[in-house]
Amino acid sequence: GGAAGGGAAASSSAPYHRHVGVQLQHSLGQHLLKNPLVTAAMIEKASIKSTDVVLEIGPGTGNLTLKLLEAAKKVVAVEHDGRMVVELQKRLHGTAEGRRLQLIHADVMKVELPFFNLCVANIPYQISSPLVFKLLAHPQRFRCALLMVQREFAQRLCAKPGDELYCRLSVNTQLLAKVDHLMKVSKNSFRPPPKVDSSVVRIEPRNPPPPVDFVEWDGLVRLCFNRKNKTLGAVFRQKPLLQLLADNLKTHRALVGAMAGGMAGGGGEGSSGGDGGAAPMETGGGGGGGLLAEVGELVEQVLEETGFAEERTAKLDQDDFLRLLAAFNAVGIHFAGC
Repeated sequence: GGAAGGGAAASSSAPYHRHVGVQLQHSLGQHLLKNPLVTAAMIEKASIKSTDVVLEIGPGTGNLTLKLLEAAKKVVAVEHDGRMVVELQKRLHGTAEGRRLQLIHADVMKVELPFFNLCVANIPYQISSPLVFKLLAHPQRFRCALLMVQREFAQRLCAKPGDELYCRLSVNTQLLAKVDHLMKVSKNSFRPPPKVDSSVVRIEPRNPPPPVDFVEWDGLVRLCFNRKNKTLGAVFRQKPLLQLLADNLKTHRALVGAMAGGMAGGGGEGSSGGDGGAAPMETGGGGGGGLLAEVGELVEQVLEETGFAEERTAKLDQDDFLRLLAAFNAVGIHFAGC
């Protein structure tokens, strides 16, 4: 199967492991899946169709790749390690399966991914979070991704409001996708064994994607989770945060003004502030102190309207964050760049 990373791989006491003549590099988090039962279970749970183009990340020496090729129309495998690429090419040289494999020698985080409609992979654990969001940002919608990840990462992905591990990763992933924990995998299923156990998760992108500006959303969620066990009132009344929102509002107004100035008779966005936001939006935003006080009043207005002043981030669900973001945006407060 693929080469995946254990969280503490680089500090393993046994520095060298060989697999079919290839020395595994801990710096790349290389842990090869050696348990055929796990590979078979991943294939079964992926429900691969004969028309599918499957993306695999970190194929390693190809144990999972071969099984994917048996079931799919085509496999696109992205491998960072040149030695693994050579091994996989040798293994499939002259075979019918080899002709249905597109092998890309590259860092998956730096390459533009081709079309795929399913992803099945035992991924390098140190890139788990950025890789999940790269997949979810892929312009062509794919059916689902089955990923082998570190156990705690899987728990964070699936965590619900009130869970100890509920965090920004949980909220952001679940905005964009449905996430399910499929099975636990023992560290002994890998060679060399990583320091931690693993899990297989299924990530199904929401189709259509939610009508939310993700940069705005992430800006709000990041601020909230900086102090996830404080009340939202305590979080949003901090002076440094109010100053950040005031700076953002000043920039936003300047952009809206420039856009309005460039349109013949353009009214600009400020004319639709909503819920009492129109008047403050129209007043001058130049003076730092005045703007800070204005933002403080707008924040109080939002907290009162939503009823969230005494709520804690750790207990808010997707709908709560959507309501909060909509209420802030309605009075002209934005989070892009926060």
